Amino acid sequence: MSGLEEPGTGVPHYHGHRERLKQRFREGAASLRDYELLELVLFRAVPRRDTKPIAKALLDRFGTLSDVFGAPEALLTEIDGVGESVALHLKVYQEAARRFAKDGIRARPLLDSWKSVIDYCRTAMAHEPIEQFRILFLDKRNTLIADEVQQTGTVDHTPVYPREVVKRALELSATAVILVHNHPTWAF
Repeated sequence: MSGLEEPGTGVPHYHGHRERLKQRFREGAASLRDYELLELVLFRAVPRRDTKPIAKALLDRFGTLSDVFGAPEALLTEIDGVGESVALHLKVYQEAARRFAKDGIRARPLLDSWKSVIDYCRTAMAHEPIEQFRILFLDKRNTLIADEVQQTGTVDHTPVYPREVVKRALELSATAVILVHNHPTWAF
């Protein structure tokens, strides 16, 4: 026995790993570790290679699932086993998650708590590589009408023009606005 086989079977331990992991997901996704969930995501992008080392390397490099999906493609491709197509695959998941989170927030009043505003802003702009000045336009029930990037800047500067903010709020008949901007940090 080479150490890679299941005891007493002669079958490599990784044989059927993908199916077992899929089954564990079906039985309760919350029980999966982050690297296992990332493995599942990578199955389609890396069809003929063990994705566990890739998933673990991504998490070792970036820290969290959110940071893996939010990492720039150029940094993702520095990981062994992550080429341009795998990096693009991860960015597609990031965009899908972003839209899913936005849709959930749009369906209820945005200002039911400060936490919901912070959660929304994190989802919308946490991993942007340059500064953005965004405006959240709200109706009289504090429901999000629009979320627009008013200006983009460099890594540490974004110009803001009050006239443009007011003009757009009037165009949308917004009764309230929330002004936000991010502070990009990519120190990987």
